[in-house]
Amino acid sequence: MSKTAIKKIIRMKRQVRVRKKIRGTTSRPRLSVFKSARHIYAQIIDDTTGSTLVATSTLSVSIDGTVSKGNIAAAIFVGKKIADLSITKGITSVVFDRNGFLYHGRIKALADAAREAGLNF
Repeated sequence: MSKTAIKKIIRMKRQVRVRKKIRGTTSRPRLSVFKSARHIYAQIIDDTTGSTLVATSTLSVSIDGTVSKGNIAAAIFVGKKIADLSITKGITSVVFDRNGFLYHGRIKALADAAREAGLNF
């Protein structure tokens, strides 16, 4: 097995462990974050109905051409954008789901930016 496949398996195991404890409700939906090498994605999910309430990513938002889409600056931008969109929908409190990724780098930057923009978690 390659190193990449092993890393993916380890992340999936972490994801299962985290998802046992985290559930998004109507009053506190789940903020799920996914990162790839080039982009970062965030969506707010209501697990009781299984529907996505708000979603954004570096693909869907217009980022200045000088900023790379796979770095911390882009993660901060997406964090602010998801917070703004959710507050306009009336969602102020969420449960953070790091989706099996370690809480550092781009994941931490997105979470901190969302908190600064007004989301509570």
